[in-house]
Amino acid sequence: MKLAGSSWGANASTLRSSALALCYSVGEYCAPVWARSTHTKLVDVQLNSTLRLITGTLRPTPLPWLPVLSNIEPPPLRRKAAVDKLISKATENNEWGLHSDILHPPRHRLTSRRPLWTDMQPIDTNERWQEDWQTASVVNNYLVRDPTIQLPGFDLPRRQWSMLNRFRTDQGHCRACHKRWGLSDSDLCDCGEVQTMSHIVNTCHLTKFDGGLQVLHRADTDASDWLNNFPSLSIR
Repeated sequence: MKLAGSSWGANASTLRSSALALCYSVGEYCAPVWARSTHTKLVDVQLNSTLRLITGTLRPTPLPWLPVLSNIEPPPLRRKAAVDKLISKATENNEWGLHSDILHPPRHRLTSRRPLWTDMQPIDTNERWQEDWQTASVVNNYLVRDPTIQLPGFDLPRRQWSMLNRFRTDQGHCRACHKRWGLSDSDLCDCGEVQTMSHIVNTCHLTKFDGGLQVLHRADTDASDWLNNFPSLSIR
C-alpha cells in the first residue's frame, strides 16, 4: 500500500520511521563490509529517492537538502558510523577473528581494495554533517544553521509539507522551472516578473507571504494557512 503521494498521505514523521525501518535497514545491511566500495552511489540513488518521498521534493532538488529536510544523516556518514562502531567492538573483543586484523592489519596487496582497517579514524557524525552543510553551495542554506535538528513543519499535512520544502529548496512547480523543464514557453508570472519559487514567496505582490521565505520556514499557523490556501501552485 502506498503511504503518500505528492499532496496526500502520511505525515513526515510516519514516512521517516517507515523509511528507516523498511528502506535503510536493507540499504545499509552489512554496510561496514562494502562501505568503501565505488558502487555505493548505486545504493545512494535509491536512498535519495526515499528521501524525496519523505520530503515531497522533486528530482532537481539539491542533494544536500534531502537529509536535512528528512532529519536522517547522509548515507556516507551513516555508513562511516557503522564502520566506526564495528571497529570499536572488534578492538574490545579479542576473541573475534577480526580483532587481530584490526590491531595488526595484513599487508595491503590490491590497490583496488579498501578494507575497513585502512580508515580507522573515528568521526563525530553530527559535527561532520554540520561542517559539510556549512560548506555546501546550495540555495537557501542560510535557513538552516544546524542540519542535525528536525526542521519546523514536520507535523504539517502532506500537501503543506511538500510545498514548504519546495519553497525551501527553490525547486517546484513555478513557471521558471516549467520553462527549464520544457513544460512551458513562458517563465513570466502574472505580475510580469520571472516566476521563480523565491519570487512567489518573497516579492510577487499577488502571492508573497508576509515576511518572505525566512518567516515561512518557521511553519507556524500563518505559514500553514498560506500554504493551504495558496491556489496557483500545482503540487503534482
